[in-house]
Amino acid sequence: MAPVKITNALKRYGSVEVLRGVSIDIAEGEFVVLVGPSGCGKSTLLRMVAGLEGISGGTIAIGDRVVNGLPPKQRDIAMVFQSYALYPHMTVAENMAFSLRMKKVDKTAAKAKVEQAAQMLGLGNLLGRYPRELSGGQRQRVAMGRAVVRNPAVFLFDEPLSNLDAKLRVQMRAEIKELHQRVRTTTIYVTHDQVEAMTMADTIVVMRDGKIEQMGSPIELFDYPNNIFVAQFIGSPSMNIVEGELKNGGFVTTDGHLLPTARSSATARHYGIRPEHLVPDPAGIPMQVLVVEPMGSETQLILKLGQSTLTSLVRHRLDVAPGTVMNFQPNLASVHLFDEAGDRCA
Repeated sequence: MAPVKITNALKRYGSVEVLRGVSIDIAEGEFVVLVGPSGCGKSTLLRMVAGLEGISGGTIAIGDRVVNGLPPKQRDIAMVFQSYALYPHMTVAENMAFSLRMKKVDKTAAKAKVEQAAQMLGLGNLLGRYPRELSGGQRQRVAMGRAVVRNPAVFLFDEPLSNLDAKLRVQMRAEIKELHQRVRTTTIYVTHDQVEAMTMADTIVVMRDGKIEQMGSPIELFDYPNNIFVAQFIGSPSMNIVEGELKNGGFVTTDGHLLPTARSSATARHYGIRPEHLVPDPAGIPMQVLVVEPMGSETQLILKLGQSTLTSLVRHRLDVAPGTVMNFQPNLASVHLFDEAGDRCA
């Protein structure tokens, strides 16, 4: 494994600037997730680290080598793609051993590496099968196994779970995290799914329009988002945001409703509260229930407060009918304030 240092990375396609001065220091053995909406530049950045895209400016270093001009095979990386990229005419064992064969690794040693990786990934009884005989999850494990046997300095994952169904995504998410805990290889993982980012990452890098909006631990980004974009991108359901200003001892919305806050800022123009921090309370603010979404152990409610629509995530079952007026209270310690530009108030 090796650290990765990305310094002021730029990427242009003609006059279109896709990445605009991105800098990230990734420690040896760290699991970093690049997350953001489609078109933010996260996959382009990953492909630049892999050597599949050229760099228009800045530097990318893996270990102590600047790799800007090196082809992928000389970068000591292994990449797992969204599409699995398995050879259909090769068995699982042959797919996993392919890179070792290209390196002319001794057949006995290669077989031992493949069998070890197969046992680690639960593929031991599938080595003789072809990709067409495997499920989506099994194919993804084979793609991971092909990367593991190479023992690279850096793993690169490009939205590897997006083709899987919801249940299998949860399972594979845990397996990838467990794999990293075993091998401790430096990992860069790209996804648009913030739940994957929150549950897997040591460090999350939130990107938008070719720039980094915020970088930090999952809990840091959840508790202290730099701006409204990060606040609403990290966390599910996303944070409620209401416009207004601080006065009369609280935050007054644009349509005159008073929301309590223990914080103070003359520049505050947006009030943020996460759904799980907006809870039923007889002494709270009356709101009309628009939609009830039972989720088993939890209940999600869509609420109406004046012209604003809010979400409350109640951590228990709640028997309530749409149209009911209930009182809800924000947790004052969990209120966020943002200025006119959407940046966090100091």
